[in-house]
Amino acid sequence: MEPPVFEEFEPAGDCGCPGCVHRRRVLACAPAGGSVARPAAFRPLVVAAAASAVVAAQAAPALAAPHTAERPGVPGVPAGDEPATPQGPRAPLYGPVGRPDDPADPSIPATTRAITRADIIERARRWVARKVPYDMTAFWSDGYRQDCSGYVSMAWNLPGNEWTGSLGQYAERISKDELQPGDMLLFHNASDPYGGSHVVLFGGWTDGARTTYAAYEQTPPHTLQRTTPYAYWNNSASYVPYRYKGVTGGTAVAKGVSEATQAPKPFPGTARFGPGANNPHVTELGRLLVGRGGARFYATGPGPRWTDADRAAVLAFQQAQGWQGAAADGLPGPLTWELLLTGGGRDIPAVEDPHGVPGYPGQAAFRPGAVNGHVTRLGQQLVRKGFGRHYVTGPGPRWGEADRRNVEEFQRAQGWRGGAADGLPGPETWRRLFS
Repeated sequence: MEPPVFEEFEPAGDCGCPGCVHRRRVLACAPAGGSVARPAAFRPLVVAAAASAVVAAQAAPALAAPHTAERPGVPGVPAGDEPATPQGPRAPLYGPVGRPDDPADPSIPATTRAITRADIIERARRWVARKVPYDMTAFWSDGYRQDCSGYVSMAWNLPGNEWTGSLGQYAERISKDELQPGDMLLFHNASDPYGGSHVVLFGGWTDGARTTYAAYEQTPPHTLQRTTPYAYWNNSASYVPYRYKGVTGGTAVAKGVSEATQAPKPFPGTARFGPGANNPHVTELGRLLVGRGGARFYATGPGPRWTDADRAAVLAFQQAQGWQGAAADGLPGPLTWELLLTGGGRDIPAVEDPHGVPGYPGQAAFRPGAVNGHVTRLGQQLVRKGFGRHYVTGPGPRWGEADRRNVEEFQRAQGWRGGAADGLPGPETWRRLFS
């Protein structure tokens, strides 16, 4: 479809139309924290039917209200027929003071940027971890608008904030069977684009029959990842699968959801785990746990034989979800398995040992594009140890080449060579650095 034409229009301060009433309510309850300051005057954009059309004050579109009720039995899912996730219009990225960074005409599609599937999922999980509040008029600290289309724009690393009517220009339609992590499921409601449209990121199948999947989405009250029926909770037949044109790596998929996508695997059963178990499922479980912060429980790495290390790591993961009693017994059940495969839930938190060495947070904390406090802590310790010469402005929370090169120099100072000095901190590098 042709991109919409917009006309700027400043309504009266006491305008009583539903759109202005909703805007004043949103601005009055604006979230603090990571949100970027808004422009001094937020001007609603009105879709013009034609260039010569005369737009009156009463023509401002009514914006759908936020979720007010939940579908019975499904927490977080709205009642009614529509997703109720109003979105903002197409716009450039916003800077730290709430002003456009790029004055380029947003109606001109930019060249797609190359990005891997793993990076798309990592960027998507970043907002999930920070619980970015849903707000169609606010912009997060990375410059992207805090609504569903701004979220997908961020995950795909697009040069601006798109909307459901323009995201398709950066993608190509695919079939359900072709879906892989990082693709999107798009519902653009032409009859009500700003109140009845929605878009989610596909994170991988969660069952062998391919009836449910891990969806990453920006929805009230904040970004979340949850198991979702295909194609969505409502308006399912209207959602269309798309693949970003700039995705690289062929069929490579993001860590944590690859197994569920490439070869959907249901829970293998409780008999596969526990004392005496010896099978590939135990190895797979261990690798998933290491990626979620459980590396410190394994002295020699996950293997096919069930050990106390597996039970301790499973228990730590279950407790990280807030489970207690029989729900946290150190033995994986269907829900534990699902969260590990799809990347859902909370990671195992790092802890300090009796000697003051912080617990190794796992390899996932130092993947390309990772942003977290562990990266900052690592960098600060490298500087203290005299291995920070590659930092220009850091250290900071975003993992980068300067971090990798500093870690590599530290590893070489230990006498390590080859793959043992690759610049990626493992448990032993971490232990020696903080000892």
